[in-house]
Amino acid sequence: MAFRFEHLEIWKLAIDYGEKIHKLIKKFPKSEMFGLSSDLNRAAISISSNIAEGSGSESNREFKRYLRIAINSNFETISNIITRISFRGLPHDYITNFSQFIFTPVVHFFLKYSHNV
Repeated sequence: MAFRFEHLEIWKLAIDYGEKIHKLIKKFPKSEMFGLSSDLNRAAISISSNIAEGSGSESNREFKRYLRIAINSNFETISNIITRISFRGLPHDYITNFSQFIFTPVVHFFLKYSHNV
């Protein structure tokens, strides 16, 4: 049995994003593994989790609420990335490119979905 979210391209992108975050976290010092890196990992996973959870909603309004939560989780992820990357001295372009990987598609999906409701 396939779940509804498994057919959503936005959920697949969110999963890819989570994998990219996981690879990024592996580059952080071991001293951050149970603090800052854990927060970043949870925020990134929350994006795909909220899309999946919302896809099981009984109403479009409820699904939209979960999409908003996914967008907010992405803001949290971006903030965590900025914090971690600024500690490591990486360029801001890296942050922008990384965060736009999922942020723009989630927002576009949300806007498109909102018009179809």
